[in-house]
Amino acid sequence: MYKAVVFFDLDGTFFDNEKNVSKENIAAVNELRENNILPIISTGRNIFEIQYVIDETGINSLVSANGSYVQYEGKKLKAEEISDEVIEEILAFAKKQGDVISFYNNEGFALTAENDLTKVNYRLLRLTPHVEPTFYKSHEVNFLNVFNYDKDKLYQDQFKGKLSLVRNNPRCLDTMKWGVSKQTGIQAMLSKANLADIPSYAFGDQLNDLQMFEEVDYPVAMGNGHPDVKAKASFVTTSNINHGIVNGLRHYGLIVKGTRKM
Repeated sequence: MYKAVVFFDLDGTFFDNEKNVSKENIAAVNELRENNILPIISTGRNIFEIQYVIDETGINSLVSANGSYVQYEGKKLKAEEISDEVIEEILAFAKKQGDVISFYNNEGFALTAENDLTKVNYRLLRLTPHVEPTFYKSHEVNFLNVFNYDKDKLYQDQFKGKLSLVRNNPRCLDTMKWGVSKQTGIQAMLSKANLADIPSYAFGDQLNDLQMFEEVDYPVAMGNGHPDVKAKASFVTTSNINHGIVNGLRHYGLIVKGTRKM
């Protein structure tokens, strides 16, 4: 039985600003394991996007695609599939808006088209996209991105009861099956992996981390985080590029090495 569990968001949290994992964060994860504490990645990204993180850290328990795909110690616990009917409905709506959509599962992704937003997005994510508008017809789809700057409420109102949409970055909306979130992914992880009776912690920085914060005992906001995220935190650590992970873990006594001044 683990003593505790710690969920880590990636972008703006566990990553530095170049999407790399620092040596000190890898060392912190290793110390958590030495202390019989389970580290878990909780991210809007899909597993294929973060294989290098899994390889570098050895973390193989994940809440990915904002709760759409959950695995514990390398084994699938839950996968949410968006139906073809709902996908075709949002495709038609997005076409009217002039917006591009990307389809995802834990193995890969495809776009309906390319534009300036998608080019910037996937360059930052170090991914090479390909266009395949009918991807969903031959592949399971767990997760979508809708590319736009400011149409959050428009899509949320249109697909209420069918899809949950939350802005992950300025370029796109993370889109999940209705009711799916990091929170529901964490619920599945804690209950199905028998982790519900131990202390839980979560580190995050953006609005898609708020529901995750509601599910854990000790939510930790990064110093570079959104003001709403900081307001919901039990502790605000330093930024992702100023030893935020180490300082947050040390604040709760989960690790003792890597002392840093706040």
